[in-house]
Amino acid sequence: MDWTALGLSLRLALLTCVLLVPLAVLLALWLRRLPAPAGRLVEVIGALPLVLPPTALGYWLLVALGRGSPLGELWERLTGRPLVFTFEGILLASLVFNLPFAVQPIARGLAAIPRELREAAWLCGLGPLGAFVKVELPLLRPSLVVALVLVFAHTLGEFGVVLMVGGAIPGETRTASVALYDAVQALDERTAALLSAVLLAFALTALLVLQLVEPRRERTR
Repeated sequence: MDWTALGLSLRLALLTCVLLVPLAVLLALWLRRLPAPAGRLVEVIGALPLVLPPTALGYWLLVALGRGSPLGELWERLTGRPLVFTFEGILLASLVFNLPFAVQPIARGLAAIPRELREAAWLCGLGPLGAFVKVELPLLRPSLVVALVLVFAHTLGEFGVVLMVGGAIPGETRTASVALYDAVQALDERTAALLSAVLLAFALTALLVLQLVEPRRERTR
């Protein structure tokens, strides 16, 4: 059992959730304020990771984060090392390929909250921030849980983007899904079976949590 790879995957998934879900809330609030045509266009662009092949998305991220890119050059000047084939690189890639899994549930949750509730909060003296924190955020909790579960599970299972951007450096970018692929290539059936079983357990747990949370989302609507 490759515990190092599994630990790296869990670390990547946790950091992705912590960084991405608050950002997704801000993006969902911004999308709500956009006029319909512009909002739909942004939603389509944001949903690209759902339909774009992971290797193709990984290639474009590799180009965007590589040494020849402005971001890659800036990162290397600041840190003294490249962004690709590092943990920071796959973390940034993880934020991108998980974007629709975080934004879409939260955007749907916001859309299900009646505008009258916000207006009533405004009439009670709450500003936009106060209305969101005290009225909308409690109603949004089931959607936040869904976003967290989807992002966490998808990060654990992602292979193509991580391999393209990070390679398979032990302790740095070799996640559980990459270690599983390496084990199969090396005909190490025991390691492959154990890693597959652990990833399956996480996936089943994620589905169970989603089944438990979904009735609460429906009641909120």
